[in-house]
Amino acid sequence: MKNKRQIKILKIIEKEVIETQEEIAQRLKEMGMDVTQATVSRDIKELGLIKVMTTDGKYRYAAFSKTEGSLYKRLMTVFSESYISCDYANNIVVVKTLPGMAHASASAIDSMNQPEVLGSIAGDDTAFIVCRSDKDAQGFVRRLRRLAKTDVHIPKEEQ
Repeated sequence: MKNKRQIKILKIIEKEVIETQEEIAQRLKEMGMDVTQATVSRDIKELGLIKVMTTDGKYRYAAFSKTEGSLYKRLMTVFSESYISCDYANNIVVVKTLPGMAHASASAIDSMNQPEVLGSIAGDDTAFIVCRSDKDAQGFVRRLRRLAKTDVHIPKEEQ
């Protein structure tokens, strides 16, 4: 059942511009599958779906092919395009993104496989990254700011 549902989700997002989990759940219900938004949310995570910007400025779900050689580069592009700001408190880094892009940004951060990063959790427009220490968090913020190519001023003591 789960595999069939996930295959249907992939077909739906391939054919239609789907912006929300609720839209996916509705399409599945129209196909005779009784699902909840929570089930769709788990499927999205397992399938590794991301939100991408359409030509008209909206965001839609899309499959992120891990077979492509430029996976890391694409993830970093997603990160830099959705990044707004970041800062840290103690060993926790807080990354602000465009609405709906925190999961994709956290995935990009996780793909960096940095030894000082223990893990991440993301909401709609905010991701929390837990580092091993305050010093690691401070250094990681500098790295993220450079990666995002922002014009944010980094105080001299942080450089």
